[in-house]
Amino acid sequence: MMGKALPIMFQGTHSDAGKSVITTAFCRIFAQSGWKTAPFKSQNMSLNSYVTIDGKEIGRAQGIQAEAAGIVATTDMNPILIKPSRENESQIVVHGRPYANMKASAYRTEFFHIGLQVIEHSLKALMSQYERLVIEGAGSPAEINLNDRELVNMRVARMANAPVVLIGDIERGGVFASLVGTLQLLDEEDRKRVIGVIINKFRGDRSLLQPGLDWFEQYTGVPVLGVVPYMRDLYIDAEDSVALAQFSAKKDQEKAIDIAVIQYPRISNFTDIDPFFAEPDCSVRFVTKADEIGQPDVLILPGSKNTIEDLLYVKESGIAVEIKRLYEQTETTIIGICGGYQMLGERVRDPFCVETTIGYIEGLQLLPIDTTLEQEKTTVLSEGMLTFAGERFQVTGYEIHMGRSARCEGHVPLIQINGRTDGCKTEDERIFGTYFHDLFHNDTFRRHLLNEIRRKKGLEPLYDRPSYRTLREQAFDRLADCVKQHVQVEMIERKMMEFQRRKTNV
Repeated sequence: MMGKALPIMFQGTHSDAGKSVITTAFCRIFAQSGWKTAPFKSQNMSLNSYVTIDGKEIGRAQGIQAEAAGIVATTDMNPILIKPSRENESQIVVHGRPYANMKASAYRTEFFHIGLQVIEHSLKALMSQYERLVIEGAGSPAEINLNDRELVNMRVARMANAPVVLIGDIERGGVFASLVGTLQLLDEEDRKRVIGVIINKFRGDRSLLQPGLDWFEQYTGVPVLGVVPYMRDLYIDAEDSVALAQFSAKKDQEKAIDIAVIQYPRISNFTDIDPFFAEPDCSVRFVTKADEIGQPDVLILPGSKNTIEDLLYVKESGIAVEIKRLYEQTETTIIGICGGYQMLGERVRDPFCVETTIGYIEGLQLLPIDTTLEQEKTTVLSEGMLTFAGERFQVTGYEIHMGRSARCEGHVPLIQINGRTDGCKTEDERIFGTYFHDLFHNDTFRRHLLNEIRRKKGLEPLYDRPSYRTLREQAFDRLADCVKQHVQVEMIERKMMEFQRRKTNV
């Protein structure tokens, strides 16, 4: 046992089983009970990032979990972040800074012992600083082909001497088979570490599930600690692009404003779009094909972990032609964020092969900027004054990018930041781009943008729009309340204490 913190670890039968959400819930629950609580995920593979207060990069899920716990996020909470950039290659971020670009095989052979030391150091630090540590696993602990060198599931549980709760997603079907199979594939000592299971995303009559729950407990000897219902409109950021599968490419005809988002293969930080889901008049859809675009009111090019290869995708798929058509023939507002902003420019250069061996590509040539990808990454919290449609707005956000975008002739800046500028817009403001992630989380600007679109459509403005930050805080409480209602939280806490009293470090 490493320190004074009492740990609990949540693992899943597969990716997107709900580990991040349940971990977030317990961060909030423990914090509500007065415990100084922190999240921990040793290694996170995600293109959704979070910038810490000291300008470093961690997985977005751990940043949000820290917010749920009411603390400031640090890189100890996610010391290793893996950001896929190309086929079988990822950027490895260690304590918030790029370490190297590595192939999967090299990561397993060359980085394993380095990673193990990094994780042990961060875990020890958190265990000594906090009273409760809520640890999240990744994927499945039963990946038998990877377990000899895994850095995120049972090895971490053993390191922290943490009991494990296994989470299964009933919405995908076969939840009992996946739970039983996972348990059976664990080593005997690791299986003893599992104190119970939670079934997640349940819809329907609980009584119809009860025979299965009884059978599971009798067959495995492992208690079912809770059945969590499917929660709608939970405004908590998704961890990775697996979550995008739930969204349609078709417009909700009952909503006045149609927002289309280009979902290229290496889309990143798509949580920028989340505030629009909370707006009563916005239909948000993710599109991957040219013929899905149609004529939206807003088209958003989001962030990308590989701007050049995603720009190639945009061109080869015919989406680029559609984007230009929208600007020339419709009233669509086109917005680029980070990598999407770079794509809208004149060209993108990669002289150091940061993203690809392709050294140069022409952009969509809709904004007068020229981007060069550099070896040093910018990660910073930012704030400035944005001018749009005759109004000025104080906006905050964060920047994560390898590129530097230089002005070309005709450049009109979007945001003024303490003597420098960010972003660019056309004279008619039909197209604009910025390096500011979380731009739409600024409620006043978002309200003005949407009401400008309504005005163009001949609709009355809506002034009673939600505060997204308030919604997220309410979501933390709603999530915690739901889990407390449907999960035996007191039993989990009791088992956590019992586990630590064991004389044998299992």
